[in-house]
Amino acid sequence: MTVRAVAITGAAAGIGRATALRFARDGWSVGAFDVDEAGLASLADAIRGAAGSVHTGVLDVTDAGQWRERLAEFVEVSGGRLDVLVNNAGVLASGPFAQTDPARHRAMIDVNVGGVVNGCVAAYPHLAATPGSVLVNLCSASAIYGQPDLATYSATKFAVRGLTEALELEWRTVGIRVLAVWPLFVQTAMVEGMHTGAVASLGVRLTADDVADEIVSAVGKGRRLPTVHYPVGRQARAMMLASRFAPAWLSRAINSRLTRM
Repeated sequence: MTVRAVAITGAAAGIGRATALRFARDGWSVGAFDVDEAGLASLADAIRGAAGSVHTGVLDVTDAGQWRERLAEFVEVSGGRLDVLVNNAGVLASGPFAQTDPARHRAMIDVNVGGVVNGCVAAYPHLAATPGSVLVNLCSASAIYGQPDLATYSATKFAVRGLTEALELEWRTVGIRVLAVWPLFVQTAMVEGMHTGAVASLGVRLTADDVADEIVSAVGKGRRLPTVHYPVGRQARAMMLASRFAPAWLSRAINSRLTRM
């Protein structure tokens, strides 16, 4: 039986770790990549302790050369397959835009946008060579409408949204399915110490396992319906649905109220 192969960035903790564990439990060969070596070692112990298959590698997603090297190493041990790439690695900084260090703005752009672009470029030949392959990009409900106190993070997720939509059309001609998963706020280290109006209004109701479950479910849905965006949880689904039908002035008013601006 063919063992399917999935590569996941930001896999040492949070959503990435939960996703790696979930795929491993389902019998996939997992390629887990991160800058956190200790976290990767812990993940590998957990997967192998449950008789799963995992290959780990240190990857700075802003480095295109490292992307090529890590994926080549993983494909070599996976039997030449890359069925799924999950572009999960991301960073977040919250607070008033003008009071945020420019280096933190740049880091979000470099990791959340540049890292995803690098991953798409490096993974393309491997995905194209694997029938039925899927590219999964982690987006965010903050890409529905620009979020105050999360302005640059929100902007990076708008970029991921646009990239996903474009590649879904472009890459379907070579058999690669492209989709985005859209959580709201998730109980991970990324939201620790984050104080924004939206968090105060909506709370942090999702777990990393909730997002991992949606990723695995979306990958398994097949190609009959060309669904591109998968919101996670009731709040994100309601917000996405409302954004499709609400006029611009109402979307602005709703977001102003939710973010207490």
